[in-house]
Amino acid sequence: MSDTIRQKAEATLAEVEKITAVVLPEPKGELVTLEAADAPTTAAIEKRVAEIDITDTNSIVSFGSSAQAELQVISQSMLAGVRNKDVGPAGDSLRNIVTTIRGFSISELDVRRERSWWERLLGRAAPMAKFAARFEEVQGQIDNITGDLLKHEHVLLKDIESLDVLYDKTLQFYDELGLYITAGEAKIADLDATTIPAKEAEVLAAAEDQAVMTAQELRDLRSARDDLERRVHDLKLTRQVTMQSLPSIRLVQENDKSLVTKINSTLVNTVPLWETQLTQAVTIQRSAEAAEAVRSANDLTNELLKANAENLRMANKTIRTEMERGVFDINAVKEANANLIATINESLEIADEGKRKRAEAEIELQKMETELKETLASAKARKTGTGDTIGTAAGAE
Repeated sequence: MSDTIRQKAEATLAEVEKITAVVLPEPKGELVTLEAADAPTTAAIEKRVAEIDITDTNSIVSFGSSAQAELQVISQSMLAGVRNKDVGPAGDSLRNIVTTIRGFSISELDVRRERSWWERLLGRAAPMAKFAARFEEVQGQIDNITGDLLKHEHVLLKDIESLDVLYDKTLQFYDELGLYITAGEAKIADLDATTIPAKEAEVLAAAEDQAVMTAQELRDLRSARDDLERRVHDLKLTRQVTMQSLPSIRLVQENDKSLVTKINSTLVNTVPLWETQLTQAVTIQRSAEAAEAVRSANDLTNELLKANAENLRMANKTIRTEMERGVFDINAVKEANANLIATINESLEIADEGKRKRAEAEIELQKMETELKETLASAKARKTGTGDTIGTAAGAE
């Protein structure tokens, strides 16, 4: 809701409280008789009695008509008010606000909420971004509705004031009818007690040539009296209808007051409270997201600390182990020494084997040389061609 609408609604609050605090006066149920009336009321009744000309039919028929003519104007104003005092647009606006607010889901804020397959299919935006767009849309709708509500409130306030005037005028008309009724009944009582008996006595005392005329005057007087009585009865009915219209006016007015109070409460309290709660929800959600980020960072930090500590332990163990080792590992030295001894022994064995084999070869060579010489010698002794050839060859050598 905009600041302008909120300020106007708050400014209207005092006027609403003032209007709704007005207590309308109750109508008087009983008619005041001429004998029991105070001086101002007695004067008012006597003034209306003086309006009656018992010899003028029009005077009797129109008795109280000036006040009665206002009844039609007042009644039509009241009926127009009743027709227009349905909940109507103001009620529709209130329902629209409720519908708009209820259609706004705070659960859309939850970033941990698993998106539906439809949202995933459509590639819906992240919850906070979607929520912000939805909030702007709803805020615009509420601004429009609250603007309409403010207009309805001003119209209803004017209607309530008009109904106050209507009620006062109707109550004045009701009291005015009471004065006319009392005046009419006083006039009838005077006719019954004084005028008609006097005319009856005049008829009895009239001469024969005047009897017919005087009797006709008596009948006219009694007829006028009956007309006046019927007129007073009509005024009583009108007064009764007027009295019944007073509660109707009050009912319409009370409905308007209730509606104005609801509208003003919505503008001053409900909508700002909803906006406040919504702001808190957004703030809480953002805090939750921040807390989640902090928790994730802390978890990562703790994991890094543990990993670094484990790596440090392993690296330190390796380094210290290497630091405590000699330049040459004793096992390696032993193994190298054993290999060296084995190598020397193998070399000695190979040398001995070579020496032995050379000795054996020397013996074999000497043996072969001896055998060859013996063979050559034997060949010379035989003196064969072959032997000569072989001997010659051997001699040449």
